[in-house]
Amino acid sequence: MTKPAPFEVRWSAADVEPVLAQVRAYPWPAAPAVADGWGYGCDAEYLQGLCRYWTETWDWRATVADLNRFPQFTARVEDFDVHFVHLVAEAGGRRPLILTHGWPGSHYEFWQAAEKLAFPSRHGGQAEDAFDLVIPSLPGFGFSSKPERPIGQRATARLFNALMTEVLGYQSYLAQGGDWGGLVTSWLGRDHAAHVRAIHLNMIGFRPAGGPQDEAEAAWIQRQQGMMDVMGAYFRLQASRPQSLAWLGAGNPVGQAAWIAERFHDWADLSARPMDEVFPKDRLLTNIMLYVMTGSFTTGAWYYRGLLEEGGVALKPGERCETPTAFANFPGEPLYTAPPRSWAERAYNITRWTEMPSGGHFAAMEEPDLFVDDVRAWGRTV
Repeated sequence: MTKPAPFEVRWSAADVEPVLAQVRAYPWPAAPAVADGWGYGCDAEYLQGLCRYWTETWDWRATVADLNRFPQFTARVEDFDVHFVHLVAEAGGRRPLILTHGWPGSHYEFWQAAEKLAFPSRHGGQAEDAFDLVIPSLPGFGFSSKPERPIGQRATARLFNALMTEVLGYQSYLAQGGDWGGLVTSWLGRDHAAHVRAIHLNMIGFRPAGGPQDEAEAAWIQRQQGMMDVMGAYFRLQASRPQSLAWLGAGNPVGQAAWIAERFHDWADLSARPMDEVFPKDRLLTNIMLYVMTGSFTTGAWYYRGLLEEGGVALKPGERCETPTAFANFPGEPLYTAPPRSWAERAYNITRWTEMPSGGHFAAMEEPDLFVDDVRAWGRTV
């Protein structure tokens, strides 16, 4: 273990301009002549507009300044240099909360929520609701170091618990996550309950032992299988042959952007707002560039193979996450819809279940105020 070392994003024109040149020189392939191309992958009109914005309007210096808005550090934990934001604010060290992102997100997912969670009195809240925030980059993602081979979510939980307890000195803390962050957070609750007081999820990760026990659970499983047939090709590729995707994406920022933007489109709640309102281009490009500029497109895909090599998400008979667990169900999640509560309660000690009015997979980006409100309310119950 090492003490945290201050970190800053230091992209230069010499770093960024070659990427923009590759975007400008991209040899656009044929695309289906249909009104809405999202059913075939990333929509051509949207992607071309994003690339024009990327090369003509996007201000990379403003992006770097935004990424440096909060104090951030790196620390050596086992074989990894873990990058993390550490925001000690109105909580003054008393209410530590680790927020864990997923794929194809990044630590930047929490940018619109972080200050409201750390400084609630600046945003109409009460100071006693403040958290100390720790927002790490998953190993292989962003500014965390890259593994030599795929690493999974249970191992990540071990690293993050060491970060919280041994590096930062928090012997008791709270944890929140969605997507892979939800599974990492689940393993924090399952394996590190001596330190993790409670967890908050916006995606259920664990599966209980045994099959469905009633019609509602059976119907949910059938729906999930059907949706994976329609929208889950990315998962099967990244879990089975991630390096094949790496060969395609390397040196191809437009290809990486298309692969990532498709997930943001398909997994978001777009029922009331268009894509550009839910994910403004500047924010989406910031997230994309965290993959392009750091080589995380490859090792981010490896993270799916890491799941399989660790054994998956199914708990063994008699296993359960006994750490008190809150779940926020954002209804616009089209692929990973919430299971019936009965199913979740066989895998978790569910103490809070909130039906949210809107929002999808990227909860903290899509609906930061709803996300903050629910995390604050959960924090008061712990």
